[in-house]
Amino acid sequence: MKSDLFSTEHMAQQSVVPGMTLQNAKSIKYAVNGEMHARQGAVIAYRGDLQFERKGQGVGGMLKRAMTGEGLPLMAVRGQGEAWFANEAQNCFIVDIEPGDVLTVNGRNVLCFDSTLSYEIKTVKGAGITGGGLFNSVFTGAGQLGLVCEGNPLVIPVSPQQPVYVDTDAIVGWTANLDTTLHRSQSIGSMIRGGSGEAVQLMLRGEGYVIVRPSEATPQKPQQH
Repeated sequence: MKSDLFSTEHMAQQSVVPGMTLQNAKSIKYAVNGEMHARQGAVIAYRGDLQFERKGQGVGGMLKRAMTGEGLPLMAVRGQGEAWFANEAQNCFIVDIEPGDVLTVNGRNVLCFDSTLSYEIKTVKGAGITGGGLFNSVFTGAGQLGLVCEGNPLVIPVSPQQPVYVDTDAIVGWTANLDTTLHRSQSIGSMIRGGSGEAVQLMLRGEGYVIVRPSEATPQKPQQH
């Protein structure tokens, strides 16, 4: 059988070392040798001796998720083998997190990560329940984190002299040392959203980077638990 479908570009190769690699722009391959974590329902294929187990978020995490619709339903993948992860054909990216790094990420953008990374749901400072109840996932430790994004993300440098204002529905994440505050703007809401209501942005100030996706949030599909 002959076809461009069977070219090297599309063919999955056997992994040489454990860990994650980009299979292509829309999926991540993880060579499992022990344990790793991923969002529930993200496995599109696997081979080898692997077991999948749903992980709870704890009472606090589940409460936040119920109140805000955010959060990160996780599963543990254990054993030896290879697994491929994807989420609705979104673009995939791998971030190397080193000791001392702190990366705050919206739960909807997390695909998979090393078990050596610590994960915690935290309230976005300056944006409590009155500000839409923003809860994000904070990653620390050492390891790799696989992210997804609708379209190609925009990474904007932030400095004390130049704070950045981001639509709360479009933000993917940001680096440590950035302070967050809710900012309300009547004029921006009228011009950008096309309405007359008050718009809310997240203002980030400090030294670092903010990651933004080129679209506002779409309705989330109900999760099966």
